[in-house]
Amino acid sequence: MAENAEVASLEESFRKFAIYGDTKATGQEMNGKNWAKLCKDCKVTDGKSVTSTDVDIVFSKVKGKTARVINYEEFKKALEELAPKRFKDKSKEEAYEAICQLVAGKEPINVGVTKAKTVGAVERLTDTSKYTGSHKERFDESGKGKGKSGRENIVDTSGYVSAYKNAGTYDSKVKK
Repeated sequence: MAENAEVASLEESFRKFAIYGDTKATGQEMNGKNWAKLCKDCKVTDGKSVTSTDVDIVFSKVKGKTARVINYEEFKKALEELAPKRFKDKSKEEAYEAICQLVAGKEPINVGVTKAKTVGAVERLTDTSKYTGSHKERFDESGKGKGKSGRENIVDTSGYVSAYKNAGTYDSKVKK
C-alpha cells in the first residue's frame, strides 16, 4: 500500500515537472530542460557526486536516438542510473528507493519570480488624489478616469464665446 502511494506521487511529480513552463505539454513526456529542473529542485544534483553534466548525460542515455523527450518509463530508468552515483554507500535497490523519495511529491519551485510592488514610489504615483495640473482634470473625485473627455479638449461649436453668461438664450429672445 505504501509503495503504491509512493509510485503514484512519483508519477505525479513527473507530470508536474513535465508540464512546467510549456502550455502545450500533456504531462506524458518530459524534455531535457524540465528533467534538469527536476533534478535541481528535488536535490538529486548535489554538485559533488551528481552534477548537471551527469544529469544531461543520463537524459541522453535513456531517451531514444532521435527523441527529444522521455516518457515515464524512461524517467524511472534515468533515476535508476543516477541513484548509485547519488547514494554511493547504499545498494542499488536502496539507492533507487532513496532517490525516489527525494523526487516523490515534489513540485517545480518558482525562484526569482518578480512580484508586483505597491509600496513606496509606486503607491504615490498611482494615487490620483495627489495629481496636479492638467493630469488632475483626467480623473473625477472618486479617482476614476474620465476617458476621452479627460484627455482632450472638446471644442464648443455653439457659436458663443467661452464664459459668456447668457449662452443658449438667443432662441428664447428671438421667439418672443
